[in-house]
Amino acid sequence: MLKRCAISKPFPLAVASAFAISVALCSAAHGQDRPQATSPQAAGHVESQAQPPTPEEIHARTQRLIANQHKDDAALDEYERVERYQDFTLGAHPQTIEDKTFRIVPDGGGTVKILLKDKGTPTDPADYRRQLQLWEDILERILQPDNSRGKAAREKYEKRQHDRADFVDAAAQAYLVKWVGQEIRNSRRCDIFELTPNPAFQPHSMFQSALAHVTAKIWVDRDSGQMVRGEANVLSDISFGGGLLGKLYRGSFVSMEQAEVAPGIWLPARTEYQFSGRKFLFPFSEHQIIEASHYRHLGSPREALAIVQNELATGKPFSEDP
Repeated sequence: MLKRCAISKPFPLAVASAFAISVALCSAAHGQDRPQATSPQAAGHVESQAQPPTPEEIHARTQRLIANQHKDDAALDEYERVERYQDFTLGAHPQTIEDKTFRIVPDGGGTVKILLKDKGTPTDPADYRRQLQLWEDILERILQPDNSRGKAAREKYEKRQHDRADFVDAAAQAYLVKWVGQEIRNSRRCDIFELTPNPAFQPHSMFQSALAHVTAKIWVDRDSGQMVRGEANVLSDISFGGGLLGKLYRGSFVSMEQAEVAPGIWLPARTEYQFSGRKFLFPFSEHQIIEASHYRHLGSPREALAIVQNELATGKPFSEDP
């Protein structure tokens, strides 16, 4: 069971993009050159009396940290990782609907999912090998300059990357930022920012328009200027295609936690979605948790191809252990 990774739901894509923007914008306000207090604060304790960054500091660092966000985004598709997807029912006592673990691997046109476990049961070795062979086929096709399918996949991927870069560059206009204090989270001293939609922001896409309905709160590591945690809430219904394509209802929520996977590279570690709405005329609801771990840099499609070919030749099973 090999799947190409794609976000089919409008809400996760819009909010994930909102987080990308929020990280870049609010990291710029982290006040890196201010002296830190000598006595550590307890985890979860907000230190509201700490000195906030100045508007000049926010302005001066925004562009530099947006560039850092571009770097993180570009790095993501050069890494493999293990992701566990858990889907639950909504309500006070959620029940597990699905529990699958995938190996997420780069393919030159994004990433694909290789099933490792389904509800804790490992994938049959023969099926796992077939998935590796499919990954190999995709990489070989991508690397053939005259292959029409590979060319189409490369062009589609480049367009997605360009659109996302444009989205991140809209950071300075998308939100109004309010510094609310400091907190120790995951052993890191973080500045906390609340983000509200900027009424003067002029969106240029459907997903940019969705940001006007979303508020966010993020925790930014003072030393690295990277987001440690972010939370976003939908305050009013979001319509797509004038409501014809679907609608996301108010009350939907997403949280995201990030971790440093290599020097200067921070990538998602845990994401939780809880949302409801309708797609065309059909209602839907979902509560999903995605836990990402075991990041490993594979590099270019040619380097990834060498890795999968070696795995197929040796027959060595994939291990989640280092």
